[in-house]
Amino acid sequence: MTSSTEKTALVAKEASGARLDKWLAGALPEFSRSRLKALIEDGAVSVGKKVARDPAHKVRAGEFVRVTVPAATAALPEAQAMDLHIVYEDEHLIVVDKPAGLVVHPAAGNPDRTLVNALLAHCGPSLAGIGGVKRPGIVHRIDKDTSGLLVVAKTDPAHAGLTAQFAAHDVERRYDALVWGIPRPLEGTITGAIGRSQKNRKKMTIVMRGGKSAETAYEVVDAFGTTAAHVHCRLKTGRTHQIRVHLSSKGHPLIGDPVYGRGRTAGGRFANAEVRAFSRQALHAATLGFVHPVTKKKLRFESELPDDMLRLMSALDRSRSSADS
Repeated sequence: MTSSTEKTALVAKEASGARLDKWLAGALPEFSRSRLKALIEDGAVSVGKKVARDPAHKVRAGEFVRVTVPAATAALPEAQAMDLHIVYEDEHLIVVDKPAGLVVHPAAGNPDRTLVNALLAHCGPSLAGIGGVKRPGIVHRIDKDTSGLLVVAKTDPAHAGLTAQFAAHDVERRYDALVWGIPRPLEGTITGAIGRSQKNRKKMTIVMRGGKSAETAYEVVDAFGTTAAHVHCRLKTGRTHQIRVHLSSKGHPLIGDPVYGRGRTAGGRFANAEVRAFSRQALHAATLGFVHPVTKKKLRFESELPDDMLRLMSALDRSRSSADS
């Protein structure tokens, strides 16, 4: 069993008067401020010879601060071996190309067989612990039926650094989408705060009050007659169901979207049964770029369209050719 570790630091003259949790976050950058606050409240931090349980305690120059970091505890989700497409991995993080149909995190209705369960089995001892628990650090998610690239932290420093980049919208994320109709103009930006629908709590919607600001840049890269289009979307923010909600709000829902595509007539009029029967939202996280939170190296990954979306595009193309002949 791994024992606890101790971290020590001396308060410099210029830091005198700073909050304990804020000062520790600077002195021990491998831990997030929230993690250090929890350690303080748990009695794991001492200033001089006294335990300090108040995160707002003011430190003084020359004080010696000791932090006792307990060994990471086992994660609650069960480790389950599953096939994963690993794009990149090092001691701090892992990039996965997620297939459609795989849930990212255990939740009601999906208690296991998720990406987290698979990563617990794959990473094993290499998980250093996020917030004191040996678990993968999920810093962003993509929907169960959306495929594509996802980065996950394996250590506290990676988790803190990636979280900061996502919060600052400094991560490059491009998605491939196949939608009903042709968005006009062919290139632009969709804005609109997103919040939970009052009529259906399982849906998100654009709201006039409350919600979170959201911005999606889009570009039509191919049109299949007037019936459908291949669109590139770049997230400037990352809200729940953002692309699905924004494109649907313009009257161009994703092909196959069971939540935001219902009630639309474009798909119902389309003659090609293969296209109409597409069983998931046609959305793929194709590009992911960020600065490695520890090495500071710029990383950028590309994922090709999955087979089901390629078959869908072929079916759309055949229908376009038939219409033109």
